[in-house]
Amino acid sequence: MSYSSEKSDNLFQHASAADLCIIDVRTAAEVRAKSLPGAIHIPLQDITADTVQQAVQAQHNSSGKVYFLCQSGRRAEIAAKQLDGKIARQLVVIEGGIQAVERSQPALILSQGNAISIERQVRIAAGSLVLTGVIAGVLLHAGWLALSGFVGAGLIFAGITDTCAMGLLLARMPWNK
Repeated sequence: MSYSSEKSDNLFQHASAADLCIIDVRTAAEVRAKSLPGAIHIPLQDITADTVQQAVQAQHNSSGKVYFLCQSGRRAEIAAKQLDGKIARQLVVIEGGIQAVERSQPALILSQGNAISIERQVRIAAGSLVLTGVIAGVLLHAGWLALSGFVGAGLIFAGITDTCAMGLLLARMPWNK
C-alpha cells in the first residue's frame, strides 16, 4: 500500500482547505448538503486516473499530495486503492471523512441541505427489503422469506469484502446525482 491516511485536525493545522488538493468522492447530493470549500468533486463511481489527473492539473496545485474525502473514510480508501500506483502523486485518505473534519474544524464546512448519506440509504433499503420479505413470507407465501435471506447474505458479503453492491447501485440513482 503506497497511499496513507491523515487525521483532519493535523491536516488543517498547517494549510487551509483551498491550499490542498482534496478530491471529494461522495455523491452529488451529499456534496450539496455538506461540503468542504475548494474540494474537487469526483463521485467514486466516476473516478479514474485520468479524471483525477485532469482535476489536479486544473487546480494548479503543486503540493505533491492528493487527499481523498468521503463521508466516513471508506469510499476515500476505495478510491485510493483503485488509483494506487496509477498517479504520480502521494495519495492520502482523510481519516474519518467529512464527519471528522466537521468535528475538528466546523468552520470549514459549508452546509446547504440535509441529504441522506449513501450509508443511511443502504440501511433504509436493506431494512425495508428484510421487513417486506418477512411480512410477505408470513402473510402471503413462505417463499418471500428468501428475500430477507438474500439481503442478509448481501450484508454479510459487504461486511467481509468491504464492498457494497447496494451502495454502488444507490449512488447511481437520480436523487444522488
